[in-house]
Amino acid sequence: MRFVHDTLPQRVRFGSGEAAEHLAAEIAELGAARVMVIASGSSRELAERITAGLPVVHRHDEVVMHVPVEVARRARAAAAAHDVDVLVAVGGGSATGLAKAVALDAPSDAPLPIIAVPTTYAGSEATPVWGMTEAGTKTTGTERRVLPRTVVYDAALTLSLSVELSVASGLNALAHCVDSMWAPRTDPINQALSAEGVRALRDGLPQVAAEPESLPGREQALYGAYLSAVAFASAGSGLHHKICHVLGGMFNLPHAQTHAVVLPHVLAFNAPAAPDAAARLAAAFDARSANEGLALLRLRLDAPRTLRELGMPHEGVGAAAEAVVAAAPAGNPRPITVDEIAALLDAAWEGKEPR
Repeated sequence: MRFVHDTLPQRVRFGSGEAAEHLAAEIAELGAARVMVIASGSSRELAERITAGLPVVHRHDEVVMHVPVEVARRARAAAAAHDVDVLVAVGGGSATGLAKAVALDAPSDAPLPIIAVPTTYAGSEATPVWGMTEAGTKTTGTERRVLPRTVVYDAALTLSLSVELSVASGLNALAHCVDSMWAPRTDPINQALSAEGVRALRDGLPQVAAEPESLPGREQALYGAYLSAVAFASAGSGLHHKICHVLGGMFNLPHAQTHAVVLPHVLAFNAPAAPDAAARLAAAFDARSANEGLALLRLRLDAPRTLRELGMPHEGVGAAAEAVVAAAPAGNPRPITVDEIAALLDAAWEGKEPR
């Protein structure tokens, strides 16, 4: 066994009902005096509640999916105008993504630390990956300075997340696990984290769907989402994420739902060519096969099934397939061609059962 594995420096504070206390402790430890809170309008009340008492100099609520470049520019200007010394992102992946775009622009001799307080299972909080969209193209990159310094997990903050969005976001986290099994830099540690992430999400998401007001299921889902993101941060972006980034940028599709629809098709595409990874996933699902395990979980969760319902035009399949092949990672378990990706996207658009 030979591999090189990087463990990223990050603190995690996990405790239901303890977000405000944990945030205050982190701000005090940083010695920060000028806090910029990034939270969308829908998260404003929650963000105000958990940041009450902190030295907040600016609250920024222009949070947009896929982080359009012009939105990032305005947030950067606001951070500079208020001379902020720490960013607190409260919400889903879009809020964290905007904080990363601001931190990316900070001078290297005066970095802007991020404290992320996730309210979904997006996982962006545990990765150094940033992404911005311009003219229908989503560009992503990896930069250590955008990795949040601390993640504050509080399952109580996810109670307002509807079952429908919880399912989509949780399947997005599951996609991190699956992709990490065969991504460009995968290793045995990533695969172990991914397998445990699958197990936690397999157990937690059905509990969230059945008992939305109960914390144990949401705690398991948050725990699984964190493991999945840590694995993904190390293993890199595989075919699944390249497909979803292309679709999100080209058609402005909702991020989590797109991952939820595409995942079974990519798993069916790659699993036969990666039997060891597929076997580990099957064991994590406690199923006869990885495909069956995912299908049964999606059935229990009534997961989204078609790209058509998310707003993707069918005439965009060909152009998307070409863009995916151009961006596809090296070392995918099986060769990738435009025709095969077009067929995969067509099946996902129709909502056909993956083969």
